[in-house]
Amino acid sequence: MRLKLFDLDIPFFLPVWRRVLAVTIPALWGVFEFSSGAALWGVIFWGMAGIAAWKFWTADWSAVAAMDKDT
Repeated sequence: MRLKLFDLDIPFFLPVWRRVLAVTIPALWGVFEFSSGAALWGVIFWGMAGIAAWKFWTADWSAVAAMDKDT
């Protein structure tokens, strides 16, 4: 079993709607932080959304689905 700090290619995220929510919620929270004047937190949350989007985009979901069927 591999352990990573920010491992998002797991069977929990196989449904697309969960991946969309995992990117949308921090992005919208970043907008909220910018609108309330907390630019640092806005950048942090937008960074989290960007990293999550990149990880979801580059993940091999067919391998994750196969891994899920094996367990």
